[in-house]
Amino acid sequence: MDMDKNYEYIRVAVAIPTLKVANPIYNIREIVLLSKKAYEEKNARVVLFPELCITGYSCGDLFNQRALINGAEEALQLLLNETEDLNILVAVGMPVYIDNQLFNCAVLLKNGKILGVVPKTYVPNYNEFYEKRWFASSLSRISDEVTLCGQNIPFNENMLFKDTLSSLCIGFDICEDLWVSIPPSSYHTIHGANLILNLSASNETVGKSDYRRDIVRIQSSKCMTSYCFASAGQSESTTDVVSSGHALIAENGLILNEDRFSTESSIIYADIDLEKLKNDRVKFNSYMGRIENRDYRYVSFELGYSENLQLDRFIDKYPFVPANTAERNHRCKEILNIQATGLYQRLYKIGAKKAVIGISGGLDSTLALLVTVESFKKLKLPMENIIAITMPGFGTSSRTYNNGLILMKELGVTSKEISIKDACIQHFKDIGHDINIHDVTYENAQARERTQILMDYANKENAIVVGTGDLSELALGWCTYNGDHMSMYGVNSGIPKTLVKYMVKWYAEEHAEGNIRKALLDVYDTPVSPELLPTDKAGNIAQLTEKSVGSYDLNDFFLFNMLRNGYGPEKIYFLAKIAFKDEFSNEVILETLKNFYKRFFTQQFKRSCMPDGVKVGSVSLSPRGDWKMPSDASYELWLDRLNRIG
Repeated sequence: MDMDKNYEYIRVAVAIPTLKVANPIYNIREIVLLSKKAYEEKNARVVLFPELCITGYSCGDLFNQRALINGAEEALQLLLNETEDLNILVAVGMPVYIDNQLFNCAVLLKNGKILGVVPKTYVPNYNEFYEKRWFASSLSRISDEVTLCGQNIPFNENMLFKDTLSSLCIGFDICEDLWVSIPPSSYHTIHGANLILNLSASNETVGKSDYRRDIVRIQSSKCMTSYCFASAGQSESTTDVVSSGHALIAENGLILNEDRFSTESSIIYADIDLEKLKNDRVKFNSYMGRIENRDYRYVSFELGYSENLQLDRFIDKYPFVPANTAERNHRCKEILNIQATGLYQRLYKIGAKKAVIGISGGLDSTLALLVTVESFKKLKLPMENIIAITMPGFGTSSRTYNNGLILMKELGVTSKEISIKDACIQHFKDIGHDINIHDVTYENAQARERTQILMDYANKENAIVVGTGDLSELALGWCTYNGDHMSMYGVNSGIPKTLVKYMVKWYAEEHAEGNIRKALLDVYDTPVSPELLPTDKAGNIAQLTEKSVGSYDLNDFFLFNMLRNGYGPEKIYFLAKIAFKDEFSNEVILETLKNFYKRFFTQQFKRSCMPDGVKVGSVSLSPRGDWKMPSDASYELWLDRLNRIG
């Protein structure tokens, strides 16, 4: 990766060495080997080791032996010598004697220099832990500096380490620090840290690993930070407890990598996204809602981003759709519940007993119909009160038409068919449009005729019109202004096209059988089309949406990374090339991205007056909630940055 195009990724490593308890020189040799491996083989910029790894955590009363404390310092000097030429931060744990006390400390070093020593604050003394027998809390600290290996070094629990060549800023928790109600890292991140290193010796008991994983993940989420956790390995003493060497790398609520119970020295890696963390902290401004003034000390160093980094990070091509089947099924169930609840509440509060919905036999109207059915179940109203209207036009295919009829029949709703052909032909005559010119007028007239039918029928039945348009269509403006753009409540407005597909498939597999299941699965397989242009000679769909706007897989990927992650166009393009390398050429990705920005900006006027609709996920385009943008903003800045690539 070009240094000018690093996109603020930093590769971090968590290493679990095989140790000999109370043998610092042996332990340092293992630490040196792993440090060199992380730097030379994987180009990592930070490597974290467990708590008290230089001596071993389980030394017990041997910590009162001056020979062990001096031996740890001698071993640290060896580590400094052996890593002098490595452009990598190494975080190790060791006992440090100062102020007539012994402290359990994290030591951060780089290029043969110690940058700082951070003492542990919360020293446990319960159950199997007896640390207060040997170690003092940082609250007992008197000095601000300590001398180690002939170097005078900052000694402070409120200390952050800032890179002058990147946006990296590091803070420390030490084991128990994370388990308290307000961990030190909560303050560290408010004061700028975006990577927390936790040196730990958390041992194993049944179920503890799950809790440990959750607490790391949740702390990374609460603090909008990346979080590395290194726990003592199996080679610690087994006198009373067993250690597993639990290694974790988390980022803002996600576990990026994890390992446990390795029988040999091990190391895991992940590329953390500092830009994403920065963007989230700015966007969710309550993050800095309350600042407690604390006297922080900042230590600078020069590190920079990893050179020629081949991104080692999963890039999800379907960010709106969970990859795990069980999680996806759970998410689909929850989404359907949210949609149905929104519509149920709207109907209940306005006293409406009926709903009108247009049925095309396509994905969006199918999902909207299923949502309406679930809402009426909640309302305990008969399915006949759902008036489903199919409105065949010049481009309606037999496939979608028949699927729509099957769905309406099998779901037990009231089915109506109103052709729009004659009305549109008359309208073309009225406005002087040649019916053989299949332009935007030809298409939009059909969409508006359908909307007029739905609105007027809803008035006739004292009902509301349920909108079918989805989030992807709103993003691209792929809807007719005051046509399918309009409804009285939009149940799909928070769901992107890629997720709509899986929602329909999930419902078919989990809640349907027989003809309805067959129809739903065929809807899932049907190409996306507004069906506003005539079919081919065989009666098949001729107008394919993705030929006009590009792949919905790509567009939804762009939408998520632009709105949710706040990435710029170059980074979105960079990530899309990785995610879709086997499906689309770089040229197709770039042109689709350019078209996405053009459409997103120029079609904002449709979103500025979109009807109410339920918010489902973290991305929404409602002008009353998540997305406020002028309708005449320029897209030139974004296109210019992409044109430099092209």
